[in-house]
Amino acid sequence: MGLFRAPRWATHPGVRKARVVRERGSGVSGYGVGQRLKGSIQVGHCRLGAMAASGDPGRQWQEEEAETAAVVVVGSCMTDLVSLTSRLPKTGETIHGHKFFIGFGGKGANQCVQAARLGAKTSMVCKVGKDSFGNDYIENLKQNDISTEFTYQTKDAATGAASIIVDNEGQNIIVIVAGANLLLNTEDLREAASAISRAKVMICQLEVTPATSLEALRIAHSNGVKTLFNPAPAIADLDPEFYTLSDVFCCNESEAEILTGLEVCSPTDAGRAALVLLERGCQVVIITLGAEGCVMLSQTEPVPKHIPTEKVKAVDTTGAGDSFVGALAFYLAYYSHLSLEEMLKRSNFIAAVSVQVTGTQSSYPYKKDLPLDLF
Repeated sequence: MGLFRAPRWATHPGVRKARVVRERGSGVSGYGVGQRLKGSIQVGHCRLGAMAASGDPGRQWQEEEAETAAVVVVGSCMTDLVSLTSRLPKTGETIHGHKFFIGFGGKGANQCVQAARLGAKTSMVCKVGKDSFGNDYIENLKQNDISTEFTYQTKDAATGAASIIVDNEGQNIIVIVAGANLLLNTEDLREAASAISRAKVMICQLEVTPATSLEALRIAHSNGVKTLFNPAPAIADLDPEFYTLSDVFCCNESEAEILTGLEVCSPTDAGRAALVLLERGCQVVIITLGAEGCVMLSQTEPVPKHIPTEKVKAVDTTGAGDSFVGALAFYLAYYSHLSLEEMLKRSNFIAAVSVQVTGTQSSYPYKKDLPLDLF
């Protein structure tokens, strides 16, 4: 895997094309745009099936592919309001913090930013408020070379916000107010259907309405696009269709507990919970375990396998799971020849880099800052 090299947290100098930020426009009818043939997901020493274009894969398709986002994220944007403290407060307690800063977060955007910083061509389907936080967020996406063609602004709600407290051990508590994220709707998805249908991987979560995420999964699935679903924040009575439409179902231990009702305190526990989730129709289940790495299993290899990660000194664990998901999406889109186990090892490593720096997106490494053997 190579030794960890201290990252250089410089602004990415990539050149970007002009992007269009939309407010509200007319939708398109139907989702059968840019149909693809779906490859099977396998683990072990087998490769994950790459998506193939329908029709003649000639020059016209190659040119179109060059302009298409390989990773499309349907999800949330949050402004992070972060307080650093020596410890987390108890119920009803007021304590002093020693630092405050405002950053960019939201599970969807976090995952998209990490994929983009690794080199993925990405597009963000989301909604922010028509306010200063929203304007700043759009600029942040552009600076990370993410397409904002389907980033919408609304006057009907404020940009989503997350209040985050981080202690000296890097542990956190978070309260989110979703705001404009909850106004992303199926009409917006119809406009973005052309981008979703041409992607290699589509990611979604649950910081937008479940109905919107489910519709995004339907669009991607019907067009043969590999789906990566992160059920966070978790919902105990999750619609069964979320499982059957998920090629890769990736949650953390606390989300697995909510979804299955089982206690998850170890890799062995995670394996039992993953089996329950697999039985609900997912093709691949991954349960992340923080410093313990992750556990994986699939329909083709239904025996849980623990993938450990390197031990590091955590400074701030906020957004580490999103770093993992974004990295995994990158590998699914561009390194389909790798086994899933190898993809997870590399994603573990990248997430471990992120916890060694304070902040959420500000902690995510660029490709140039990582060992060459990850690519």
